[in-house]
Amino acid sequence: MSGDQIYVFVVLLISLALFAWERWRYDFVAMGAMFAVVAGGVVPAGVALEGFGHPAVITVAAVLIISRALRNSGLIDLIARVLTPFTKNQGMHIAALTGGVAFFSSFMNNVGALALLLPVALETARENKRSPALLLMPLAFGSILGGLITMIGTPPNIIIATYRAELGFAEFAMFDFAPVGLVVTIAGVLFIALYGWRLIPSDCRGKRSEIQEHFQIGEYIIEVRVREGSDLVGTLLSKVDELTEGEAVPIGIVRGRGLFTPASRHPEIRAGDVLVLEADAVGLKTVMDDHGLELAASGAKALEDVGADRLTLCEAVINAESSLVGRDLRYLRRKMGGGVELVALARQGRSIRRRLRDQKFKAGDVLLMQGDEDVVTGMHLDLGLMPLAERDLMLHHPRRVFLAFLIFAAAIAASMAGWIHIAFAFGAAIMAFVFLDILPPRDLYKEVDWPIIVLLGGMMAVGRAMDASGGTQLIADGFVAITSALPAWLTLLPLMVVTIALTNVINNAATAVLMAPIAVGIAQRMEVSMDPFLMTVAVAASCAFLTPVGHQSNTLVMGPGGYRFSDYWRMGLPLTGIVIVTALPMILLFWPL
Repeated sequence: MSGDQIYVFVVLLISLALFAWERWRYDFVAMGAMFAVVAGGVVPAGVALEGFGHPAVITVAAVLIISRALRNSGLIDLIARVLTPFTKNQGMHIAALTGGVAFFSSFMNNVGALALLLPVALETARENKRSPALLLMPLAFGSILGGLITMIGTPPNIIIATYRAELGFAEFAMFDFAPVGLVVTIAGVLFIALYGWRLIPSDCRGKRSEIQEHFQIGEYIIEVRVREGSDLVGTLLSKVDELTEGEAVPIGIVRGRGLFTPASRHPEIRAGDVLVLEADAVGLKTVMDDHGLELAASGAKALEDVGADRLTLCEAVINAESSLVGRDLRYLRRKMGGGVELVALARQGRSIRRRLRDQKFKAGDVLLMQGDEDVVTGMHLDLGLMPLAERDLMLHHPRRVFLAFLIFAAAIAASMAGWIHIAFAFGAAIMAFVFLDILPPRDLYKEVDWPIIVLLGGMMAVGRAMDASGGTQLIADGFVAITSALPAWLTLLPLMVVTIALTNVINNAATAVLMAPIAVGIAQRMEVSMDPFLMTVAVAASCAFLTPVGHQSNTLVMGPGGYRFSDYWRMGLPLTGIVIVTALPMILLFWPL
């Protein structure tokens, strides 16, 4: 093993460890890895930077922007409205939402598809008195499965398609993934709808949605001020649970210069004290009305200038790529200004025993905010929040729906016919959306997941370093040596298992970037077609069903669904087995060795 190979492997292993640790964001880790291979002299700086102009990177960004345009046009909402009548029966409810999100996900970003149907799932759960947990994990898994069907359905497919073109062969076309992806998706959706939902832990499935105007997502941590004349004055904080009949659990009390005293010390409540309580949205309002309490948020007075008819109270979950991740309440208030105030915070699966101002926001946290309706709507876009509050699915102007569909279909048709590369076809579609005011210029880049773009660019430099140093071929030779006793077709199984293991720990796009060259190296070493190996990596890189951190969709439903980290593998493990058992025969059938 050469010095360059050892150096690149060390950089790669450190990067994988940092991805799994999640102490730093994956785009920062990818950039660090890129700088490391350049500093080590493995690849020139100019070559390393070429990844940011790679067709796969451009196409991923374009798909994200087009997803926004389709949502703006009302095309997706129109279809989502059709799904609503199928939610009366529980089995049909799960099947309709899971199948619907899988369909949308095949033509747009996974998280974008999830964002469209998440409010629908929550509202229909409330209407039918079902637990949101019964629907949200199937919804997340369906959004992942649907991405397998087309080239633009998920970043790994785009990466695999463009990598094949880099090797001098024709790029995989839009629907080349469909023969395998469609069968796997149908099998996965049927499993989830018929049996998989039963594997969701009963303590999650048993939670009913109790909130009439908002959705039950767990207990909020909130700070309230004790008014003069409150019946709580003079009582012990530890007695609040008893006095409120269990509607609010005391955590601590704040007075003076912000000194926090936990409830376990039994402090006596005084007028003007700030109480830190744990309560749900319904219990919170009851406690405040019955016991002379008011919101202690510093921005509450600023909301007095907002007309009552314009005030809205909404819940939103923090996206994994939100600028709020790792930030505190002071940062949020600077970004929100005076028109919106954070009322409370919920963090599923983790106890909170500190003040709101001392919290660091995490992906999956649910925020309860109050403020001007227009400002709150803007905050969702600017801060990377996914609204959970009820929304109306309005029929948009038919001409806008028709135009959006026509433009999108024309872009796909042009790329399939070979008239223009898909990145340019989607670029032209985006220009048409802007020109026709389907996509306002101010929203043009808001949907672009910039950390993913940086991740792809950085990890492509590491991939080039692996090739340049001979590391890719070294891994391929070792893999072939270990599996030499197996039939050629059976070598796809360990390749798929290794890729699945990686994608459940690190980002799916990074997994595809790393594993595609290795897959091709194995095929070349065995002197067989590389296509089944590339397809195996494409499917496996999207098979992130075992952990909430394996895919953004899984992370986003963790809080609203009330799931714990260990809940995912219960349904995810058998679903992964079904994907493997279904995908491998289909790959060998349509992409023979």
